[in-house]
Amino acid sequence: MEHKRLTLFAGHYGSGKTNIAVNYALWLRKTGDPVSIADLDIVNPYFRTKDSEEMLRNAGIGLICSEYAGTNLDAPAMPPEVYGLLENRELLGVMDIGGDDRGALALGRYAPAILEENDYEMLFVINSARPLTRNAADTLEVKQEIETACHLPFTAIVNNTNLGTHTTAEDVLRSMDYAKAVSEACGLPIKMHCCDARLYADLQGKAEPLFPLTLQRYYYHIQSEVSPWQN
Repeated sequence: MEHKRLTLFAGHYGSGKTNIAVNYALWLRKTGDPVSIADLDIVNPYFRTKDSEEMLRNAGIGLICSEYAGTNLDAPAMPPEVYGLLENRELLGVMDIGGDDRGALALGRYAPAILEENDYEMLFVINSARPLTRNAADTLEVKQEIETACHLPFTAIVNNTNLGTHTTAEDVLRSMDYAKAVSEACGLPIKMHCCDARLYADLQGKAEPLFPLTLQRYYYHIQSEVSPWQN
């Protein structure tokens, strides 16, 4: 799977973009290049890249996030290290953008530098299991709101339809028509279909390209996980 220097993940609240961003950073690290992940989500204090800090550190991945992330003092402050990520073009960067238009506003200040370099992917994470993105029309409204807020166009789609740990292979397969409808309506290609790593073997050859995920440690339910990209 091809990649750009900067990969940005954005989508509706609860679409699963943070979990994908963490797993994607781990996958990128397998290339041998230096990787950093930046948490630009100033809206949701509960599902944060910081929850995977130990896993990322053990994989040699830099983490850029607010000093208040994951605390009861969580504040809408952007870490200054983001500018270093944009300026160091020898470094692969993954950016986790806040949900919907409100969260995407934080990205607007970095849009000129990202567009100037022009070596980025802006991936629209979609999930038909979420209340406000159950069909293509509603999903495209969210897409437009995010693009307007952050001043960056999406370049591809990531289908992450899931029901958490209750997701089955059939749920992923049923979501493919939804992802195709969104893709055809907006003219963007599908970058990948995501699935829980436990479903990967059952879905190989049926949902391509397929990207396996290990569920991130949650803010209120922390458990030890090993990503498939760490080995």
